Amino acid sequence: MTTEGDGAIELELRLFATFREAVGQKTITREYPDSVSVGEVLVALEDEFEDLNGQLLDEEGEIQPQLNVLKNGKEVLHLDGLDETFAVGDRLSLFPPVAGG
Repeated sequence: MTTEGDGAIELELRLFATFREAVGQKTITREYPDSVSVGEVLVALEDEFEDLNGQLLDEEGEIQPQLNVLKNGKEVLHLDGLDETFAVGDRLSLFPPVAGG
């Protein structure tokens, strides 16, 4: 695993429901600069996976309504939102809106 101080971290990304289908697996690991923000990770995911494009961020670059984005189990909107950054060992979980009947 990459350690702090060398300019990059490995971030575990957990994807659920339709996001898992779009990516093809439940968990992926990606390397980012150690100062990467939630917003930058979401943009990178939309760029990497065509089926995620427009699913994570709206036209204004904000988190899509009803989307749950958790850093280590805590909703990022209750932290620093899109500006929240990561440390070694952190994970980001993405839950799409849930439809029910």
